[in-house]
Amino acid sequence: MQNYVHKVQYYETDKMGLTHHSNYIRWMEEARIYYLENIGWGFDRLESMGITSPILSVSCTYKHGSTFGDSVEIETKIKKYNSIKITIEYIMKKVGTEELVATGETELCFINLNTRKPVILKKELPELDKKMKEDFEGIL
Repeated sequence: MQNYVHKVQYYETDKMGLTHHSNYIRWMEEARIYYLENIGWGFDRLESMGITSPILSVSCTYKHGSTFGDSVEIETKIKKYNSIKITIEYIMKKVGTEELVATGETELCFINLNTRKPVILKKELPELDKKMKEDFEGIL
């Protein structure tokens, strides 16, 4: 699977010329959406089935700043998965230098849009559950 690459836009920078810290959280979402699309389970498909995936927690550790014009490659890895919750780790590096920009983590679950109750992927979406397990077990 390819990693997601984001090019830093001017509007994402602050008065010091550095990427504003809040943007790294947005980039993690972009990378997560990219990951799901690449495994055939994009948000459009999930939402058409009445399923969404809210964030339960998010964290980000900033290592080195990025600036306008930098390209940042974001690697996503499934850190934990149990058919109900998933924790995704993000490693962000500047393209070309491999300098570590930030690391992050999100914990999500999948819920039914109508009932707002958790979806157990193993039971309700076994195809997606299998793919998540393969990706998780592939990094152990």
